[in-house]
Amino acid sequence: MKIHFIGIGGIGISGLAQYMHFKGHTVSGSDIKDSLITSKLRKMGMTITVPHSKMAIDNQNLVIHSAIISPQNSEIIAAKAKGIEVLARREALVKILDDKKVYSVAGAHGKSTTTAILTAIMNGSAIIGAESKAFGSNVRYDASTDVLLFEADESDGSFINSNAYCAIVINAEPEHMEYYDYNHDRFYDCYKTFINAAPCRVLNAEDPFLSTLVDTVEAQWLYPSTDITKVNYTLVNNEPHTKFEFRNFGEFSVWGFGKHIALDAALAILAALNSMDIEDIRTNLLNFKGIKKRFDIVGAEDDSVIIDDYAHHPTEIKATFESVKEYAKLKGFQKITAIWQPHKYSRTIDNLEEFRKCFDGADELIILPVWAANEEHRHIDFAHEFKAYNLTIADTIKRANNHITVIKDAQNLQTLDKGLIIGFGAGDISYQIRGTA
Repeated sequence: MKIHFIGIGGIGISGLAQYMHFKGHTVSGSDIKDSLITSKLRKMGMTITVPHSKMAIDNQNLVIHSAIISPQNSEIIAAKAKGIEVLARREALVKILDDKKVYSVAGAHGKSTTTAILTAIMNGSAIIGAESKAFGSNVRYDASTDVLLFEADESDGSFINSNAYCAIVINAEPEHMEYYDYNHDRFYDCYKTFINAAPCRVLNAEDPFLSTLVDTVEAQWLYPSTDITKVNYTLVNNEPHTKFEFRNFGEFSVWGFGKHIALDAALAILAALNSMDIEDIRTNLLNFKGIKKRFDIVGAEDDSVIIDDYAHHPTEIKATFESVKEYAKLKGFQKITAIWQPHKYSRTIDNLEEFRKCFDGADELIILPVWAANEEHRHIDFAHEFKAYNLTIADTIKRANNHITVIKDAQNLQTLDKGLIIGFGAGDISYQIRGTA
């Protein structure tokens, strides 16, 4: 087939595009601007149009678009005028995944990490919402098996269409509620649909919602507080590792810091036990090297470390910050500086009380402008809301070597070059803190 992806620069859509490319289809795409992702796809041989243009629509058999693309997009209009089938990503998943044995990972937090851990443990193709450092991509293609390890997405309800053979749910904390019209019943019903459709289920029994299903849903239930014990943290070749004991299976070691990393690994272990020996799982788990933008150490010197982290919800930030404090302690750093780029006005306002708490332990908090993600501007008085912190309100940051300059009104406010410096956010802060903006 000839398949065109609108919004191909997004991590989720790019994953599907690469997967279909590897399967032998002719893939093209478009986006509003160029990025590292579009550059990579061009190098793979795909035709990428920037910005969107009706001229990108030629003789394709199928057009797939991301959830944020307007029905008035010129390429959608052109495709429909030519009689080409047009599907949203959530609809296209049914076609793309229908012949695969899908291990589908869902949840508000930890999806990318858990899916990437599964790819370290198991053979099979994989589509992840972040780049695995083990194979330098968010997609792995394995034609020798029908197994597909897949990061499912609840933000647009598409996880329901992921054809889950094994439904793995880390947590079901309400998130992306604007898609669900802030209707919690609708949100949780989607999780029930996702879980009930899968013949194999691996679920966190201590999640507030999932715990209500223990007596009615047959599953591999994980009880983190009792199943995961003797958690401790260590540096291996200066890289963070968490060691833990899991039930009666013995000790495991996984890249990263934190009880949440042990939880993600335990869920992956339970899913892999469906088809693998525990000793093979224990060995393969060591192949996990982390994922890009998740506790991603992007600069290190004797007296400073710079970390890039995708966390953009207070639960994620709080969990990562606990890991940050452990890492700083092992490294002997006296100062922790957090740089936060809030992601979306709606998420920030809906969770403002929890955001105020989640940076506890930061010696300095620097807040950048909200990454709007196509939302209309809404006023938030960050100086007042976060006055309890040693706070700096800035416009941007600039990276040079292992130094970060904080900028406000085109003036350099300060240079960060000591201790642990971590950036949080799902916008362009990743490029700023890496010095590629």
